[in-house]
Amino acid sequence: MGWVDSHCHVPYQEGRFSLDEGVLDDARTAGVTGFVTVGTDRDQSIAAIDAAARHPDVWATVGLHPHDARDGTATVADLLDRPKVVAVGECGLDYHYDHSPREVQRTAFAEQVRWALDLDLALVIHTRSAWDDTFALLAEVGVPERTVFHCFTGGPDEARRALDVGGHLSFSGIATFPGAPEVRAAAALCPADRLLVETDAPYLAPVPHRGKPNSPAWVPVVGAAVAAARGEEVDRVEQVTAGNARRLFRLPS
Repeated sequence: MGWVDSHCHVPYQEGRFSLDEGVLDDARTAGVTGFVTVGTDRDQSIAAIDAAARHPDVWATVGLHPHDARDGTATVADLLDRPKVVAVGECGLDYHYDHSPREVQRTAFAEQVRWALDLDLALVIHTRSAWDDTFALLAEVGVPERTVFHCFTGGPDEARRALDVGGHLSFSGIATFPGAPEVRAAAALCPADRLLVETDAPYLAPVPHRGKPNSPAWVPVVGAAVAAARGEEVDRVEQVTAGNARRLFRLPS
């Protein structure tokens, strides 16, 4: 089946971080057979849609990141019906940076959760330093049947809360960081049928590639770290996470 990078940003450019579609060939050579490229604002959502149109193994999401919540969800709403859009997001709450006012973040998040519920799309959640408000909002608005907490950064307690509401957990290169034992503990307890892996490229390159722009070609590195945390064979994690990603986003097998 090959690996599926359940969350990357291709193409993307911001400051020193850039990633073009040329990296997809490197990833295919590394055994990656599917890519979900993720929208964070209007421009990035359009770029994701365009990339999906050019590549049969790429699918897109449409979303407004909490950093950009001040732009308003109307800036992306008309993109949801484009071909190969498989999810709403990434959206959520980020109280670490607070690039948008918190109330504005909450309003934008709630609106996007409702889109996923109304349109029967998957939901991709970004949450940082905002666990309590994230779960409170989901309790109020509802949790789409197909929901993933992307780039999971919590520990076992947060993992159990996410799993209790029906969420999937997607692990990134953070699982390779020496200072993230709690993330590996969360990966170890995650049920096999709720487990995904991602790169979040061009961010969060895994060890031993720290300091470089991340690449979807390194999702097997993430998978190997998750396998080690779980005490499982890498091939098993590859098979399980790819199948889960394809079911979650309704990608063809």
